[in-house]
Amino acid sequence: MDDLTALRQSCDRALAGHGPQTAADLLATVPPDTAVDRYGAGGVVAELEAEVAALLGQPAAVYLPSGTMAQQAVLRVHAARRARQTVVYHPQCHLEVHEGRALERLQGLQGRPAGHRDRLLALADLEAVAEPPAALLLELPQRDLGGQLPAWEDLVAQTAWARDRGAAVHLDGARLWEAAAGYGRPPAEVAALFDTTYVSFYKGIGALAGCALAGPEDVVAEVREWRSRMGGTLFGMWPGAASALTCLRRRLPLFGGYLERAREIAAAVRDLPGVTVVPDPPQTPMLHLLLRTTPERFTAAVRALAEQGLWTWERAMPTGDPAVQRVEFSIGDATTALSVAEIRDAVAALAR
Repeated sequence: MDDLTALRQSCDRALAGHGPQTAADLLATVPPDTAVDRYGAGGVVAELEAEVAALLGQPAAVYLPSGTMAQQAVLRVHAARRARQTVVYHPQCHLEVHEGRALERLQGLQGRPAGHRDRLLALADLEAVAEPPAALLLELPQRDLGGQLPAWEDLVAQTAWARDRGAAVHLDGARLWEAAAGYGRPPAEVAALFDTTYVSFYKGIGALAGCALAGPEDVVAEVREWRSRMGGTLFGMWPGAASALTCLRRRLPLFGGYLERAREIAAAVRDLPGVTVVPDPPQTPMLHLLLRTTPERFTAAVRALAEQGLWTWERAMPTGDPAVQRVEFSIGDATTALSVAEIRDAVAALAR
């Protein structure tokens, strides 16, 4: 164990998200009377699937162990039904950046980035795509752009563009809970624009790993088969499903408050020297901070704050400017437990 890990474990407060979670914290989200499943059938897995389907206003949902598996499976289904291979998405899409070209190498599909990596997708970007797509994938919010959301009218126009071309529209809703808060609309109203929706359970709501895919019964049934083919139908899936159900019920009502706190933080830190808020004001309960500092000074500040009992970030992400570091600031229970003044002081220390 290195000393930074030890420092992290010694902290009793955290700046972002729900803070570092111990095994005991996560196990506590699995009720002792949880009804177990058998290979994903019955028990709490079925209960979670029914609740997510109702929450998203969809006929059916299926629980899967990872979003990577869920999205590859559903895009494969959409493509097979249309006898097409192209999936259109933003250049910062998870499938493009983080999955080692699995869409192409494992599923035989072709990713087609559209638009510019440093701004939201626009209808004009889609209109420049001539080939007929199998699906359009939209991520809400756009994580790598600081949690930005397209205007609702733009979102409606983009989904209409896909349907006019006979393509499916799929929502990468890993952070749909944040997006719904940002739009001030229930999750079902956002999901209604899409043919299928994927949601994550370990990100915003802080449960054990796992996700769900919701949509029409026939599509979900095919995804369920692909889950089995891809090795995702484990003998017992109840721990992750039970944790998801607990955390969903506990935290989904809190996202409006998380958004309010994100905007309070932006207002408190935007005037600090060397700090830029992206986007400003935040559009969802997450934001990025650009800090005019070096990696070495950032790490030194992280250590100093941790020695005072406050955990911030293990490392910052580089930018095109070596003198500017970027951190992703997700708002959660740990954040709301701190005062805005404490948060401002911590950000100021990180930017020195």
